[in-house]
This record gives sequence, C-alpha cells and structure tokens, in this order.
Amino acid sequence: MMARVLIAQIGAAHGVRGEVRLKAFTEDPLSIARYGALESEDGRQRFEIEALRPAKDVLVVRLKGVADRNAAEALKNLRLYVAREKLPAPAHDEFYVADLIGLAAEGPDGASLGTVKAVHNFGAGDLLEIEPADGGATVMLPFTVATVPTIDIARKKIVIEPPVEA
Repeated sequence: MMARVLIAQIGAAHGVRGEVRLKAFTEDPLSIARYGALESEDGRQRFEIEALRPAKDVLVVRLKGVADRNAAEALKNLRLYVAREKLPAPAHDEFYVADLIGLAAEGPDGASLGTVKAVHNFGAGDLLEIEPADGGATVMLPFTVATVPTIDIARKKIVIEPPVEA
C-alpha cells in the first residue's frame, strides 16, 4: 500500500447546503485544494473539493457529491489523506509524521531502543511514542532537539538522548 499522509479532518456541517468545516493540517490551509482527491482513512471514500473559503480557525468546504446537511453531518470527524508523493518535499529541519513512523530508535551509543510507533500532540508539543524492541510498554518522549538530536530519514533511524530524571 502506498504511503499516505493525514492532511485534514472534517468537522461539523456548515449551513444546509452540504458544506463542512474542515481543519487542514497543511502549512497553508488553502493549499489543500492542490492535492486532488482526498481519501478516507480506509480508502473507501474519495472526496473532491469543489469550493473552499477560510473561516475562523477552519475552512468551509463544499465537497463533490455532498449536497445537503444530512450528508455533511454523516462525515463529521472523518480524517482525510493524500498519497505521500503528492506533497512537497519538507524543508531541511521539517518532517512528515508519516516519514517518522517505523523509524528505528537508537540511543547515542547505537543501542536499539525500539521503533517510532506514533507522533502525538495533546496541546503541549509533539511527543514520540516509542515501542520497545522487547515488546514492553510504549514510552512517550518529547519530540525536541534535546531529546531527538538526530533524525536520519535516509537511514531510517532516529537517535534519542533520554531526558535526565529529576
């Protein structure tokens, strides 16, 4: 299966003509229309953006085939994806979450610490979820330069400098 990137999430219906509120996860929210059809997480549904306009903290979007409020309400919280290759290359110090998932996590000495399972943000900054190689409980670490000084996408690894406990 080709790599896909989460690019947006549908929120509440907007009005009675089938428009939805859309939270774009792109640097420029309006750029979401450039990537073509957006797919649901399971890949069964595809949506083309017919029109969009900015609103407070979201976009208001008309999706092809979504003609009324009931159809729009049925899409609430649907996460939308695009193929990774449709996105521009990230800047030198930027990364797509999809590129981080599955990277080997190593200590500064090269010892295996596990694999990057997920990247989370609960409002106070990004956290890496590391799944230990021994199958133990996952560990959450701050995704900062101090904790993760090296990210090598080409070699499929990150180096973790575990935080010092107080």
